[in-house]
Amino acid sequence: MSRFWNQRVHTLKPYIPGEQPRIAKLVKLNTNESPYGPSPRALEAIKAGADDTLRLYPDPTALALRTAIAAQANVPVECVFVGNGSDEVLAHTFRALFQDDAPVLFSDVTYGFYPIYCQLFGLTYRTIPLRDDFTIAPEDYEGPTGGIIIANPNANTGISLPLPAIESLLQRVSEQVVVIDEAYVDFGGESAISLIDRYPNLLVIRTFSKSSGLAGLRVGYAIGSPPLIEGLARVKDSFNSYPLSRPAQVGAEASIRDEAWLKQTTARIIATRERIITALQKRGMEVLPSTANFILVHHPSCSAAHIFTALRERAIIVRHQGDSPRISGWLRITIGTDEEMDSLLTALDDILPR
Repeated sequence: MSRFWNQRVHTLKPYIPGEQPRIAKLVKLNTNESPYGPSPRALEAIKAGADDTLRLYPDPTALALRTAIAAQANVPVECVFVGNGSDEVLAHTFRALFQDDAPVLFSDVTYGFYPIYCQLFGLTYRTIPLRDDFTIAPEDYEGPTGGIIIANPNANTGISLPLPAIESLLQRVSEQVVVIDEAYVDFGGESAISLIDRYPNLLVIRTFSKSSGLAGLRVGYAIGSPPLIEGLARVKDSFNSYPLSRPAQVGAEASIRDEAWLKQTTARIIATRERIITALQKRGMEVLPSTANFILVHHPSCSAAHIFTALRERAIIVRHQGDSPRISGWLRITIGTDEEMDSLLTALDDILPR
């Protein structure tokens, strides 16, 4: 605390990122990173881009990268915005597109940054409870709102909304921006990008951090109607006109062009996920259906806190969000390599009651 902080900083409760521990022979299953790393083509492009041109500012519009994203998404380049990770893109979205005369709506179990952005930018918000089965009920997103944001697949649960459910929400909400946060969509979800041309209030936000294995590069993007994209650009250019470095731009561009690598890698993760879900269920654990690169699990007689601590003692790190009441009895487990997941199963055989 400092007397030099302004009142907004005094009241902030910052987001707590997943732990990045330094433990020998660690099995790290807590931050939803890819276990397989980025496309080799992306690595080659990043290395080639680290040359004398680093003395120059990067392209502030990231035109080459936006063009590649637009081609992959089959939208005009004017419909694409890029930023320093999807977290920055989300922050610009809250600042530029959500109104302050009514609450922003999002679910009670979702990405933890959403309420923090509201607090930072002076926006009110209202959380919409998930159903008892942890699914989102789009029909509950009614009433006055300054905007709506839905993570799909949902953060922490991994459960997806089908595309018709998203469209039904867009048909009911036309005067406010509806944001679909698709950080995990490549692992089995259904993207809402195909709806962009019919719903000018729809913004889809995606990241290179998960399926593309580029969390360390920090690249995210948004796809929406040109007026929404212009609003984001106005905020960006009032904050930082050069958010993406030259290596980040060329690396992300090479990654999105390597569609075969992406399909192969996500298929491996999905196959491992389904195998592990079955294995955990055989061990008496409840596992929510997931279309993400993580699963949310619960044991009926062994507490999440105990399992978390016992796994950590065996150098296996998962995520326990004990301060989130709805999921305090659950653990979120990132899908790692087959070898890492087998180590998890072996540890659980020691920990869980028989």
